[in-house]
Amino acid sequence: MSLLDTRVPAVVLRIDRNPFHHGTLGAVRTLGRAGVEVHVVADCTGSPVSRSRFVRRLHTPPPPDASEEQILAVLRRVARDVGRPAVLVPMDDATAIAAARLREELAPSYLLPAMPAALAERVADKGELAAVCASVGVPHPRTLVPDTPARAAEDALRLGLPLVAKWSRPWLLPAGSGLRSTQVLHSARQARELHARTAEAGSPLLLQAFLPPGPDRDWFFHGYADRTGTVRAGGPGRKHQSWPRGAGLTAVGRWTPNSEVFALAERLTGELGYRGVLDLDFRRCGSTGRYHLLDFNPRPGAQFRLFTDSAGLDVVRALHADLTDRVLPDGDPACGRSFVVENYAPLAALRPAPGGRELAWWAADDRAPGWAMWGLWARHVSGRLRRRLGTAAPVPAQRPVPRADTPSLTDNEKASS
Repeated sequence: MSLLDTRVPAVVLRIDRNPFHHGTLGAVRTLGRAGVEVHVVADCTGSPVSRSRFVRRLHTPPPPDASEEQILAVLRRVARDVGRPAVLVPMDDATAIAAARLREELAPSYLLPAMPAALAERVADKGELAAVCASVGVPHPRTLVPDTPARAAEDALRLGLPLVAKWSRPWLLPAGSGLRSTQVLHSARQARELHARTAEAGSPLLLQAFLPPGPDRDWFFHGYADRTGTVRAGGPGRKHQSWPRGAGLTAVGRWTPNSEVFALAERLTGELGYRGVLDLDFRRCGSTGRYHLLDFNPRPGAQFRLFTDSAGLDVVRALHADLTDRVLPDGDPACGRSFVVENYAPLAALRPAPGGRELAWWAADDRAPGWAMWGLWARHVSGRLRRRLGTAAPVPAQRPVPRADTPSLTDNEKASS
């Protein structure tokens, strides 16, 4: 019996407009390589994802600020096109939250893990996460939620500077606002001015005690909680390099054994009744040695392919296998394996990797996305430099080139994909 039931297609869903979202490509490749028919519902304008030979068809996504009703309408249209039940793989917080809340409406067209409808939203909300951690006994940085700009300035001094500012629901941040989901503040004035933009951000501002970065302090955990609640696939990883430096996404990570991080992940899923894919971010406190949970993402993390075990299982394949009643094999962890995002850490991509390595973009069996990424990245970097110098208008993204083996898009799909 094959690892996955190839009679059941998959629909990879994302409304975030980031063309450099390598996690989407990872989901397409891991399912496509296993023989699963993969449909992508995302804006792939100029994105390397559109070049992958494992994409069966691109579908027009909902808008970035889509309501649940709009997401439901799009998924129903896609279901009619696909023609049979499919495993749904949300790749950003907004779609993961919507899918969990719409699970009954989406059945039987889509297969999704069974868990409390509001749980995905609860753990993704940065404000709610502090309460969640307190309820299950998982360390979390001290967090305050000021109700006025003046109170924000007072709380900043109370917590001590520098501190971390987060918007409770970052998926609601409007495009082009310049607001960042997370940033480090160095003055009470910055806290006051940022809080004044709360209405624009669409969710409350949180102020959080700053845990200084350092060697061996930034960790992540990817896993899949199956129908029984057992955490399968995935594992703990250590962040060696990030983009931007000292914060942000993992540019270089390594699968590294850590029983304490694993135990914290199991405690969270067990106490909450969580089911499905999860991506956790931890930072170890330099003075106490305790691991503090910083983020709980109810969907695959962009570097999930790092955690591919000896049986070929990763969290996305585990999702598909579990929802189609396949037995999840017990593979051995590939500890020491690394993951590198080439455009953020090009030198690391060239160094020897004795423990094995997964590249975000380049793959010998799917070369077109890797080549397309470098072309798009060069346009992106040069465009940013020229805009900073004020010498040119933004460079438009390159449109994807249709492949002969991919069904043609409709006019509407061409307009927004």
